[in-house]
Amino acid sequence: MAARELRYTWFTELAEQLKFDYILTAHHADDNLETFLINLTRGTGLEGLTGIPEINEKFVRPLLSFSSDVIEGYAKKNNIKWREDSSNKSVKYLRNRLRHQVIPILKEINPSLLQSFQTTINNLNESSVIIKNSIDVFLKKTIESIDDNEVKFKISEFKKLNNQKPYLFESLKEFGFTEWNDIINLLDAETGKQVFSKTHRLIKNREHLLLSEINLVEKKSISIPKHVNKFKTPFGILFLDKVDALFGKHSNIIYVDNDILKFPLTIRKYKTGDIFYPLGMTGKKKVSKYFKDEKLSLLDKENTWLLCSGEDIVWVINRRADHRFRVTEKTKSILKIRLD
Repeated sequence: MAARELRYTWFTELAEQLKFDYILTAHHADDNLETFLINLTRGTGLEGLTGIPEINEKFVRPLLSFSSDVIEGYAKKNNIKWREDSSNKSVKYLRNRLRHQVIPILKEINPSLLQSFQTTINNLNESSVIIKNSIDVFLKKTIESIDDNEVKFKISEFKKLNNQKPYLFESLKEFGFTEWNDIINLLDAETGKQVFSKTHRLIKNREHLLLSEINLVEKKSISIPKHVNKFKTPFGILFLDKVDALFGKHSNIIYVDNDILKFPLTIRKYKTGDIFYPLGMTGKKKVSKYFKDEKLSLLDKENTWLLCSGEDIVWVINRRADHRFRVTEKTKSILKIRLD
C-alpha cells in the first residue's frame, strides 16, 4: 500500500511536469475482480463493490474489460515481450492468495466468471448512480452552510428518516469515519460530544452536526513587535496604523490607546481562566462565559484568537474589544488595528 501511494504520487508529479492530461494504467478484468473480493472480505459499502473506476481524475484504465489471459495471449501473438513480476507468485499478500487460491476455484464453478462479474459491476454502478442522486437531493436540504472551517448539517433532516445510518454513511464516508454507531448516537447526544476519524471530526452542537478537519495548528503564542504596520497571522493579516480619529464601527477593526499597550503584543488561543473587560462594560467577564453567551460552537471557540498586551486581553479578535484599552479624551495616540 505504501509503494502504491508513492507510485501514484510520482505518476501525478510526472504528468504535471510533462503537461500530460491523462495517465493510462494496465489494470484488467482480473485486477477488478480481485479488488472486489478484497473489499468484500474487509467489509465495505456499495462504492467498494463497484470495482476499479475506468476514469479517476488523471488516471484512465482502458484495459479493464479484458482478462489477463486475453492480454497475455495478444502479447505473445504479436511478439511483445512479456515480463512477470516475481512478487506476483508470493501468496503472503492477500491479493495473490485470492488470485492463486480462491479465484481458480470460482472459475471452476463458473467458467464465465469474469463475464458474470462484469454484469454484476454494471448493475451495481447503475444502482450507485441512483443512490448518489438521492444523496445529492438530501444534502441540498440538510447542509445549512459551508465555510473554510466547517460544514453544518441539520440534525432535524436526519431525524425525519426511518433509517438514518445509510444516509449518514453516504454523507460522511469520504472523511474517513468508521464508528458509525457512535455517529448515529451523536444525533441525540448532548452538545459538545465528538466523533473522530484520522483527518476529521464531527461535533454535536445543539441542532446541528459540525464537520471539520482536525486542527493541526499548534496553540502557541505569536509575537508582534513594536513599529510593525503589517503582520501575517494564521487567520489573516493584521494592519496596525496610527490614526487621528475613530471612523465607524466594524467587527474586524478596533481603536485602542497606543500608549497603554505593552509591546511586543501577542496573539494566542483561549486558556482556561482567561478574563477580559468587554467594551462598553466596566466589569470583567470570563472569556468562557462570553463564548457561552454568544452561543459559540466548540469549533468557533477553537478558531477564536486573542490579541494580548502582556497578560491582558486587548481584543477577542473579530468579536469584542477590551474596555481597558479604549480610546478616551485623554488618549494622545490612537492605534487602529484591522484584520483582513
